[in-house]
Amino acid sequence: MKISKLSLILLLLVATGCAAKQNAAPIYNEQADARQDIAAAVTKAEGSSKNIVLIFGANWCGDCHALHAQMEKAELASIIEKNFVVVDIDLGRWDKNLDLADLYHVPIKRGIPALAVLDPHGKLLYAMDQGQFADARSMSYESIKAFFVKWEPKG
Repeated sequence: MKISKLSLILLLLVATGCAAKQNAAPIYNEQADARQDIAAAVTKAEGSSKNIVLIFGANWCGDCHALHAQMEKAELASIIEKNFVVVDIDLGRWDKNLDLADLYHVPIKRGIPALAVLDPHGKLLYAMDQGQFADARSMSYESIKAFFVKWEPKG
């Protein structure tokens, strides 16, 4: 009887964890044309003098969800809205948009989410090359905010 109760408890824990993962709202549009999204971001940024942030990640990535949750907090969301056009780029299961990561010098082998910052004309200003946000679940809100403040448009 004890084995049955233990098995039931384990089954419930696994089912609950899977359900929670399934209910997480997708961040990345898996059908999006990332090149087209970047072109649209450049057009929008040029008109508003905002920088562009490319966020390479995937819907299955817990650290991507952690970064996204931090970015939605009121203070940081306001900073981002005022200063950036954000493009979420889906990497699928490491089988999509890898050429774009290479183009923007983002070595995703070091982990995701990985970001690149472009000026309003689409010129690369910065690319994460050391997997700086790959452990976003363990990062403080202040360190993530500091990144965005550092890359606000100048002038």
